[in-house]
Amino acid sequence: MTDEPIARPPFESAGVAAAFATHPDLEVELLAEAPSTNAVATARAREGAAEGLLVVADHQSAGRGRLDRTWQTPPGVAVTFSLLLRPTVPPASWPWLPLLVGHNVAKALVSLGYDAAVKWPNDVLIGTRKVAGILVERVETPSGAAAVVGVGINVLTAAEELPVETATSLALARAEAGAPAAAPDRTRVLTAVVLAIREGFDAWQAGGEIATAGLRASYVRRCATVGADVRVELPGGGALTGRATDVDPDGRLVVETAGGVERVGAGDVIHVRPGG
Repeated sequence: MTDEPIARPPFESAGVAAAFATHPDLEVELLAEAPSTNAVATARAREGAAEGLLVVADHQSAGRGRLDRTWQTPPGVAVTFSLLLRPTVPPASWPWLPLLVGHNVAKALVSLGYDAAVKWPNDVLIGTRKVAGILVERVETPSGAAAVVGVGINVLTAAEELPVETATSLALARAEAGAPAAAPDRTRVLTAVVLAIREGFDAWQAGGEIATAGLRASYVRRCATVGADVRVELPGGGALTGRATDVDPDGRLVVETAGGVERVGAGDVIHVRPGG
């Protein structure tokens, strides 16, 4: 491994367009910089944009995560995008959408050679460190409810640029695994992840209850939280400690505690941390 810095070229519009040329159901809007791709996609949705709008920012300066946590990276190091979807599944099935996205982001990274898994509900890990964050927002539009799927993946981020010690990047994961020195290609990562989300979403939409059951089974297999001792921090300062044993048919985490079995939804949780 060499100490030379990894090059951080901007996305090339021609290269990104070519990557999605055979997918006419996706319309790409590539921005040099945006405070938040979710904010841009939300505005486009309210203006009537069709499903499949993909807003990609070469640099996102003020990204948001779940519970309004901020997410920022230096220019040229991350894959940040928002995909506009218009689900037709019953409202009761919507809570599965963030889990579906996390599952398919991890699946795409595995296809690229990374040992990725999901921390419930939808943080994507390599080992025990977070490499990708996801924020799915419901947006009311004149033509009905839409979902804006925001994804941020640390690709070329150096160790000193990470916001917390529990984060990592694809480049760091390659180096730690002793992989060849070639840097991960951001356009390749973007393409693999977006197509995995779109294909997973389309299959889920078309398959009804059977597809949701299959998604649940696949998600549980890829979920690093299931089978682990956890501490679930709740609003107001309370917490549950126990072993995460499953994800139920509604997408809630099932935790066996000393007092019995508890089920928690993503909207009811501040953090899920390792417990002992």
